[in-house]
Amino acid sequence: MRRLSSQACIAQIRAREAKEFDVNTDQARSVTGSDTPAPQTVDTKLEVITIPVSDADRAKRFYGGLGWRLDADIAAANAFRLVQFTPRGSSCSVQFGRGLTAAVPGSAQRIYLVVADIEAARAELMAQRVAVSEVFHLSGSRGQESGPDPARASYASFASFSDPDGNGWLLQEVRVRLPGRVEAGDTTFRSSSELAAALRRAEAAHAEHEKRTGQRDEKWADWYADYIVRKHAGEQLPL
Repeated sequence: MRRLSSQACIAQIRAREAKEFDVNTDQARSVTGSDTPAPQTVDTKLEVITIPVSDADRAKRFYGGLGWRLDADIAAANAFRLVQFTPRGSSCSVQFGRGLTAAVPGSAQRIYLVVADIEAARAELMAQRVAVSEVFHLSGSRGQESGPDPARASYASFASFSDPDGNGWLLQEVRVRLPGRVEAGDTTFRSSSELAAALRRAEAAHAEHEKRTGQRDEKWADWYADYIVRKHAGEQLPL
């Protein structure tokens, strides 16, 4: 039997690995069985994220100080502790404690908190004595610039802060979702002021609607409702 040098063995192994992991489009289709993914029929809702902290009591004081709802504080001897908070208006909660994750404390970064008014959200954090950055936006080739997006476009204005371990949070202003980001049946408002702002936008748009039709719309309430739902879902607006 012919012996191969160590270099030849390594070359053969690498060639075999390259062949095994070279999955082209046709091979991928044969695995999935379709060019188009099947539509998802079961709701899978993101409910909880786990952040790594070094001191659960200190983290509990910090997140409680933000006004977040304390859902649970469960411990078993000294090996396990689970603390859960939920931000106001959020469907997703945050857990931390002991025995939950092997991640390094402070290693969770760019956790988004979406708000309707970033300047009001920042002012609230500052009132709670949280060290929060100034509001900033991204401006193409110029990169990060101070202040909110000049057009106040959704997804464009940010502010950041961290918990005592350094886990990083990012406020992002979203006023209107992009098309397809929200189901029309899921229209919700986190506060009376947010709903009032939606009603004012609908009122202004309805005034233009009546100008175009030249007559008073007796079914204005239906028009308002349709406009608000479509606007919230990023769909085509009624004329």
